[in-house]
Amino acid sequence: MKASQAALVVAEVTSSQWGMITAAQARMHGVTRLDLSRLASAGHLVRLAHGVYRHAGVPSDDFEDLRAAWLSTAPGRLAAERLSDGPAGVVVSGPSAAHLHALGDLPADRHEFTTSQRKQTQRPDLRYHQRSLSDRDVTIRAGLPVTTVERTITDLVEARTDLSLVADVLGDAASTTTIDINVLSDLLAPLAVSNGLRRGDGAGLCRRLLESAGLDPDSLTQRIARSATYAALAEAARKVENIG
Repeated sequence: MKASQAALVVAEVTSSQWGMITAAQARMHGVTRLDLSRLASAGHLVRLAHGVYRHAGVPSDDFEDLRAAWLSTAPGRLAAERLSDGPAGVVVSGPSAAHLHALGDLPADRHEFTTSQRKQTQRPDLRYHQRSLSDRDVTIRAGLPVTTVERTITDLVEARTDLSLVADVLGDAASTTTIDINVLSDLLAPLAVSNGLRRGDGAGLCRRLLESAGLDPDSLTQRIARSATYAALAEAARKVENIG
């Protein structure tokens, strides 16, 4: 394929997924690895990882490496197509999810994903966890499917992450009132015994984390409730105003 044609094809694909393209996606559109290599040599593409490139005209961001890693987990499929997979697809999780949510300060020396089916890799920068997630466990952040804050915190506790670090994640989440304490308590319930609490005491484990984060559980619950109430009242007021 001529360089100009290859550049046009690449530009079309990259326009829909953060300026990125995989070698597998390019091949499906008639662009070979040699074509990609030539475009990279000419300065049109930047190689991010094995088989993943970014259009040189698109600036990088804090999640570039994570996005490239996620694309590489199913390199033949476009990002827009994969987002419809929901919890059955490849979902950012663990410390990678905390980073994507901008919570805490966990070391993220590899990209972690959860999948419903067993998946392996020999890449040292990737790690897969097998778990069946539900719709309530997954959200979209920065264009990527990621475990919710509540599921992320639970996964970190289950992985035996230092609880003080998990508390930092919870504290950051609480400061933005994006966390549902009741949902978190339910998710933490199966982990209560392994953390020295009575069976099913997810609320107690949640309270311990909140206290470790320097937060008062009761006042936090009240603040979140007030925030939710205010948001509901504001939405109702907007609807009345629109009707008028």
